[in-house]
Parts: sequence; C-alpha cells; structure tokens
Amino acid sequence: MLTLAVKPTDATGPDARPHAVVIGSGFGGLAAAIRLGARGYRVTVLERLDQPGGRARVHRQDGFTFDAGPTIVTAPFLFEELWRLCGRAMHEDVALVPMQPFYRIRFEDGESFAYSGDRAAMRAEVARFSPDDVTGYERFMAHSEAVCRVGFERLGHVPFGSVGAMLRIAPDLLRLSGHRSVYDVVARFIGDERLRTVFSFHPLLIGGNPFRASGIYCLIAHLERQWGVHFAMGGTGRLVDGLCGLIRGQGGTIRCGADVARIRVEGGAATGVALADGESIPADIVVSNADSAFTYGTLLGGRTRRWSARRLARAASSMGLFVWYFGTRRKYPEVDHHMILMGPRYRALLQDIFDRKHLADDFSLYLHRPTATDPLLAPPGCDAFYVLAPVPNLAGGQDWARLAEPYRQRIAHFLEGSVLPGLSDALVTSRVTTPQDFSDDFLSFRGSGFGLEPVLTQSAWFRPHNRSEDVANLFLVGAGTHPGAGLPGVLSSARVLDSVVPDARVRA
Repeated sequence: MLTLAVKPTDATGPDARPHAVVIGSGFGGLAAAIRLGARGYRVTVLERLDQPGGRARVHRQDGFTFDAGPTIVTAPFLFEELWRLCGRAMHEDVALVPMQPFYRIRFEDGESFAYSGDRAAMRAEVARFSPDDVTGYERFMAHSEAVCRVGFERLGHVPFGSVGAMLRIAPDLLRLSGHRSVYDVVARFIGDERLRTVFSFHPLLIGGNPFRASGIYCLIAHLERQWGVHFAMGGTGRLVDGLCGLIRGQGGTIRCGADVARIRVEGGAATGVALADGESIPADIVVSNADSAFTYGTLLGGRTRRWSARRLARAASSMGLFVWYFGTRRKYPEVDHHMILMGPRYRALLQDIFDRKHLADDFSLYLHRPTATDPLLAPPGCDAFYVLAPVPNLAGGQDWARLAEPYRQRIAHFLEGSVLPGLSDALVTSRVTTPQDFSDDFLSFRGSGFGLEPVLTQSAWFRPHNRSEDVANLFLVGAGTHPGAGLPGVLSSARVLDSVVPDARVRA
C-alpha cells in the first residue's frame, strides 16, 4: 500500500498536494480525476486527442452535433455522486431526460417491441408476442433484480485484488448462473425466440456476445428498470464538459494533445509519465484510462508478469464497431430516439462476428436519432442520426480503407428500404468510424470497441485489476479493467479507487 506524507498546502505558494497523473479523458479517467481531487490530490489529466471525452468525444459537422460514442445514461446516481463530491448538483450543469420507451426493437418482418421501464406496458408487450411467456418474463425480472443486487450494487465497486476475493463470491456466481451465458439464462424463463432476443441482447451494449457473456450481465435488465434510461440534453458531450468543469474547479488540469509514450517506473513503482515530445511529468501516482492492453503492452513496454504480451495475445477482445454519423435535410418523426433493427440472423451473425471474424452480408443495427429528444443537435427542420453495426475486430483482417464506403452504402440501402424512406435524397452530411479508427484514435487493442470481451474468465479477478499487480502506485480505470464497459462500469471502476488509492488528506 502506498503511503503519502501530505504537507499542508501553502495558499501563497505552489500547490503542494501530492500529484496524480491520469492518462486518458474517457468517462473512467474524468471520474477518477474528480475522485482523486476530492481526496486531496493535485490532478493532471493527459489526453492525446484534441478534445476530452475519449470514445465520448463529439463530432460537429455542417451544423450537426454527433455524440461519437455513448448515447444513453443508466444509473445516473453515479454521475450525481461526482457532482456532490465537488459540492455541486448535477442538474445545475446537465439536464437528463428519461427515455420512454428505452428502445424500440424492430424485427426483420417489421414487427417491433417497445422496451420500457413501465411494468404494465412490458407485460402487455410480452403478452402480445407470446401470452404463455408473461409468467416467465416476471420470473426473469425477479432473477435480474437478484443478480443486480449482488453483481452491481454490492460488488460493482469492490476491488478484486486477490484470488480469495474471487473465491468468496464464487457461491453467489453459481447461484445466480454466472457460469451460464446470458442467452441460456433468458431461455430458462422465456420460450418465444423473438422474446429471447429482446431480453438477451444487452451484453452487446458492453461488447459481449449474449451466447457466451456471463449470466451475471442479466443484471442490466433490472438496472435499467430501477434507474431508467436517460439522454443528456445537448448530447453526451455535455456530461464530458460538466465533468471537465468539476476537475478545473478542484484545481485540476486537463491537457489535450498530450501523447503519453510511457509510464516511468523506478524501483518497481510508477513515478510519472514521459510524453512523446520528450516532456517528463513526475507523479506520486499514475492512473491509466488507456486501453488496459495498451497500458501493459506499450506504456509499460510489456515488462509485466501477469499481463505479458503472450497473455494479451491469447485474450479474447470484444467486437469491433462500424459507426455511420449522418444528417438529413428532413425529419423522420416516426423514428424513435433509440431503435434496434434486428437482421435475419441472431446466433449465426454473432458467430460470424465473434468467432469467425467474418464480415457478413447481413447485419443488425443500433439506430440513434437524438433529435427526437433534442432538436437543437441539428439545423432547423433536420435530423441527426448515428447507426452502429457490430463487426469483427481487427483480428479479422478486414481492410476498412477499402470496405468502409461499400459497407456504409449497404447500411444506407437497408435503412432507406425500412425505416428511413427517401434517405438518399435527404442526406446532407456523413462520416464513418471503423475498427481501424478505434485502433488509430483510441489505441484500442485489435480495434475493439469495448476492450476485453466480458466472459466469466475475463471478469472480476480474471480481469486487469484496478490496482496494478506488477507496478506500485499504478492504477487502472475504464472498460478494460474491473468491472467492465458501459457507463455504469467505467464510472464504477473509478469508484473502486476510493478503496485502493490512499487518501492524500490523511497525513502520514
């Protein structure tokens, strides 16, 4: 355990608080900076791109505003807690609007399921598809609640720094079907195949294959019903701006265009970072919000025991993402804020993506229309969209420089023939992000969208720890560490720091 001798700050001299450097300004890094600032550290956040946010950066183009990554907020209390740590209220800076329905799931035949937090409405939707499954749905939601109470509320912010900690929860994991896949758990309760799809797709939101992601992720269904699904007015980028304001209000610094080349290690402990331009920044502790594989494989030069280059090469990565951002000169009021457009295959498509690493001719899509809630994200009379397709990560060997435009055209053709008639004539602005961009921009291992795949053997103790196993004074947050991807996951990874990083306000 790191022990810091904290000196009282001289109000008229330099800031004498212990210095914490945070590498990366994704939500995990920003939340970590705030928590460290609240516990007496002087914090510097280093971001290699030209704006903070990481995967949650913002694209502004031709009068349209596009959130690049996360689009929904669940468990908003995790954000509210960060504002409270700074003596402020979140609503002073960011307005969250509840979504109703959460999503509309559209099947290939045009039939759709309105997925919401309204219990009576959900029972009615289930009955409309399969009356015999209403009781099974209720039992599944009771199971989801039990899993959420253990997997998220009790363990989501608990560090797993020892095998013993993992063994202590093993009985709970077995009792709650953590050894089964999400799909298998859902299938125990629900018989209709379309409803099995509706209640098992959630792992895809955090980079997992529903047919092998641990059944512990069934907790997401209850988490959404308990705390709702929300949208930040102005886009998710408003949350990034708000968090950056909190950091600066604590006396912290955020530096963009600061490319960290390596973490400096002396005597087995992190002592700061070296930037690509040669600048050296000393620190008492270092927190990496970079991809965990990049942290161990590059920033530490592979000089680690547990997360060696060989082990990283054997690890299973989450899928890649193809994202098309586009704006139209007309509005589509019949399209919901969040839609999931299912293709003709479910299990077989996921096998192509995760196992064969094959870019299939068909796809399933997540369509986001933020202007359904906030018209100011587009010029008057226009709509902003992004559509996301899960695709193989770069281990599939696809040449996205060649494939991106034909793939975009196939998606556009599908959308025009289904939910966005007249799209080709209405299109006024466009840009794409591919797995290659995830690798180039975010230094994501294999260009994956969410870091390590969330299977049981890569969860909790089996995942990179929040406190480095190899280097003292080095800590990890974000999607690639415990508890995992998604906004609740990365915010909880920062929450873990309260348990593993010494409080700088306590004098030695």
